[in-house]
Amino acid sequence: MADSNKITVAYRESSVPFSYLAGSTKAVGFAVDLTDAVVEAVKKKLNKPNLEVGAMAVTSQNRIPLLTNGTIDLECGSTTNNTARGKDVAFAINHFYTGTRLLVKKSSGIKNYADLAGKTVATTTGTTNAQVIRKYNQDNNIGMTVVLGKDHDDSLLLVESDRAVAFAMDDILLFGLRANSKMSEQLEVVGDSLQVEPYACMVRKDDPAFKALVDGVFADAMKSGEFERLYNKWFMSPIPPRGINLGLPMSQQLRDNLKALSDKPAM
Repeated sequence: MADSNKITVAYRESSVPFSYLAGSTKAVGFAVDLTDAVVEAVKKKLNKPNLEVGAMAVTSQNRIPLLTNGTIDLECGSTTNNTARGKDVAFAINHFYTGTRLLVKKSSGIKNYADLAGKTVATTTGTTNAQVIRKYNQDNNIGMTVVLGKDHDDSLLLVESDRAVAFAMDDILLFGLRANSKMSEQLEVVGDSLQVEPYACMVRKDDPAFKALVDGVFADAMKSGEFERLYNKWFMSPIPPRGINLGLPMSQQLRDNLKALSDKPAM
């Protein structure tokens, strides 16, 4: 990158509120703001104010191959930092933590997993959350019945129509689904976080100098309060395109990482 005069960054088309298209051709979001801060730092470091910046949409399937083959230089979105991926790529300081929690109707009286004994719980097919909730059910002899929606909207409908008392999924996705639901006022996210997973930006494994620069940008933002300002902008304020407020306070894990500055993976 230092010798090429161009940096190419990735974005996601629908990872709300991290990186998504909101009616325009330029992506917006929490991870996009973090990406922009890295690009500014690169321009300064290389003393190239006119450095060319390319942007490319990526998917869950192609984001790692496009990074390892050099098509993109940086991917910030909703990518889980785990040990398996760490064999192929390097991760910057973790910028978000999510875990399986429960979306329920406020009237259900359900506050945690013990309240699900003998009840029907929805989750989405093909997700890590489906494995997690089934294992939890077995290990703790809860006796819940797990039903699978074919996608997140389908699982949400099972709760809205009282065919399930709870929907188990990554909490950030539950907050987003609740915000867009016609019944949003009647729904709430409850329960302890099961299997906490960190999200982090990916860089190439063979470029420790670039990882150090990205980590430096994150560390400075976390120490100065800029990171928290950006967090509040995307998770605690109305966001485009519909002006919905996700109302998701910063988790204790993320608050702790503002000091720890860890890039530790999930297992």
